[in-house]
Amino acid sequence: MSFADSVIVITGASSGIGRALAAELAVEKPRLALAARTEQHLQEAATECRQLGAEVLVVPTDVTSQEQCRALIEQTVEHFGRLDVLINNAGRAMWAAVDEIDDPSVFDELMQVNYLGSVYCTHAALPHLKSSRGLIVVMSSASGLTGVPMLSGYAATKHALFGFFESLRIELSGSGVDVTILAPDFVQSEILARATDAEGQQLGAIPPGLGKLLPVDKCARRIVRAIRKRKRLMLTSERSAWARWGKLVAPGLTDRISAWAIGQRR
Repeated sequence: MSFADSVIVITGASSGIGRALAAELAVEKPRLALAARTEQHLQEAATECRQLGAEVLVVPTDVTSQEQCRALIEQTVEHFGRLDVLINNAGRAMWAAVDEIDDPSVFDELMQVNYLGSVYCTHAALPHLKSSRGLIVVMSSASGLTGVPMLSGYAATKHALFGFFESLRIELSGSGVDVTILAPDFVQSEILARATDAEGQQLGAIPPGLGKLLPVDKCARRIVRAIRKRKRLMLTSERSAWARWGKLVAPGLTDRISAWAIGQRR
């Protein structure tokens, strides 16, 4: 699959994996619609992608709004004439133990961004992707395959993405539209530093004890390879593969590995 002239929407494109992915794709001269909440950061990402050879449309979008998600898809199709790939990447994280949280509404906010944002964009994009026999890509996580302490709310949203998009894949059988689910392990990107704590404040730094993190540019290269092959699932580590199968055959050990992954020794 070549991305030259392909029309690709990327949400959460102003930083982290989304921005690195946009830059990685840009060298093949696609037509990119970049979406995120902050226009200034989007414009910076757009400038970088244009310098690399892409044609870029900037669409400031809050994915928690169904109307804005619909407008993102409509503006993309109006500007470029079609839609080939939708990359649902927008997301946020929370790093806190459940019993430390005073206001459980933070779980609502995570679900709105991480889960419903992808659902809204996908629902709006489906008619256009069916016309182009296109591809839906969704950024889940290794934490969507098993529980991870301190990431309960985040992991719940990523489990939800697996349930929704695996079901959608079956519904779309024979339509020509494929679904690729991305499940990276911990990545060295802004999402961890911007994760909120039990009081709703940004951490400001990547939590200690996570060990070696996958560089964001390396993660982006792996994602592009997975998209090119229209893979069903992309994992980035042996630990992720173990999480997928280990909880079925050795659930206790899988729980301990999840605790070790964040620096908890039990």
